Amino acid sequence: MGHKGNDILYKKDDVFTVKIEDIGNDGEGIGKAEGYTLFVKDAVIGDVVKCKIMKAKKNYAYAKLEEIVVPSEARVEPLCRYHRQCGGCQIQAMDYRAQLDYKQRKVKNDLVRIGGFTEEAIERVLEPIVGMENAYHYRNKAQFPVGTDKEGNLIAGFYAGRTHDIIANTDCALGAEENREIMEGILAHMRKHHIPAYDEKTGSGLVRHILIRKGFASGELMVCLVINYNGGNKKKGKEFFPFQRELLDRLAEIKGMTSVSVCINADRTNVIMGEKVYRIWGKDKICDTIHRRNTEDFSLMDQGIVFHISPLSFYQVNPVQTEKLYSLALEYAGLTGKETVWDLYCGIGTISLFLAGEAKKVYGVETVAQAVRDARENALYNGIENAEFFIGKAEEVLPEKYEKEGIRADVVVVDPPRKGCDGACLETMLKMQPERIVYVSCDPATLARDLRVLCDGGYELKRARAVDQFGGTVHTECVVEIQRKHI
Repeated sequence: MGHKGNDILYKKDDVFTVKIEDIGNDGEGIGKAEGYTLFVKDAVIGDVVKCKIMKAKKNYAYAKLEEIVVPSEARVEPLCRYHRQCGGCQIQAMDYRAQLDYKQRKVKNDLVRIGGFTEEAIERVLEPIVGMENAYHYRNKAQFPVGTDKEGNLIAGFYAGRTHDIIANTDCALGAEENREIMEGILAHMRKHHIPAYDEKTGSGLVRHILIRKGFASGELMVCLVINYNGGNKKKGKEFFPFQRELLDRLAEIKGMTSVSVCINADRTNVIMGEKVYRIWGKDKICDTIHRRNTEDFSLMDQGIVFHISPLSFYQVNPVQTEKLYSLALEYAGLTGKETVWDLYCGIGTISLFLAGEAKKVYGVETVAQAVRDARENALYNGIENAEFFIGKAEEVLPEKYEKEGIRADVVVVDPPRKGCDGACLETMLKMQPERIVYVSCDPATLARDLRVLCDGGYELKRARAVDQFGGTVHTECVVEIQRKHI
């Protein structure tokens, strides 16, 4: 039960008509009924909707959209007919310009409310959001779970929101356009030869997931079949997959196909990828190029950096926007060729290699050993000799290198996961006193929290800009430059 005041009670199945005024963190529309807040999934800012309470709390409730009474001017017809079921594209029904306005506002509000900065300060440093030219078909990676429907028919697609129920869809509107042809070919092969999908409940069946990756610059395609296989180590001539040669011949006909592999995952787990990957056709990896750009004009390309991508590699899923995001980070770093730079949470070295062309020395830190190996390989392939990479946690490697070996930093770049930077990492950054810190964030809330710590420690905001990496979703990236105060 929920209530407003002492005499009005709200409960499950109560119906209200409200105007949607804002969007929540998970993409729900937010409206108020007599001061009582309702979170309404699939509603858009500006909609007037009829909704029914599904779960009531004291001061708010989660409600189901029953009817759009008056559609918002920002409401559009989504390209994907499954967007409400899937939940992956929470705001696909919102006009793209309105999506960008919402994300710009969210970054500003988080910096003010969570970071404690004044509105005037944020308005002074926050530049216009960098949007996408095409908000569809921008993802270079897709992972399709494979299973069966209620009638036992083989299907593949995406999990419905907050469940492991598969929505049959081989043509996600955000994925590469080749995905459908690849998926339909694999499913046809499985149906023809009665190859079973993996069953999470029993642990039986063969095919768990199908991973597809595409190099947008190279046009190269990779397919990795994640299979529930207990056949031991690969032997010469061994087929992991029934009628493997027939399937490979089918896939090889698809333009751009470069690599086909299998990934062994026989564990009863929700983790998609296993640790063992075997190439069964083509190359081990595909290539893609991210160009450095003049950030005053994103149409101008500079020197490109080539990355090798394996099925297990971490690589940004939107390479077009990644160019813009990392070019901004490079610009904000303000390098002259004399600086020592630390790149924390460096992944496969994407930002590090951008920075290396303008810096004296770049040190990258990353916890995932495979990512560090990829970073070193990418540096070698691109002829970059002034980038060095360490395996470990930033909050452990940074103090050791600074306090024990005396390696300083003129500039620090951080690109942490959603949870933000570790406290010890922030503390060491403040001890090192770099002239500039460039913070690349995928969560404006934790960004704001960490910026408050850094600014309380002697830094001040200089520039900030959001970059939309994920059109149709509530997620946004942001890059911020802070400089050390000189008193």
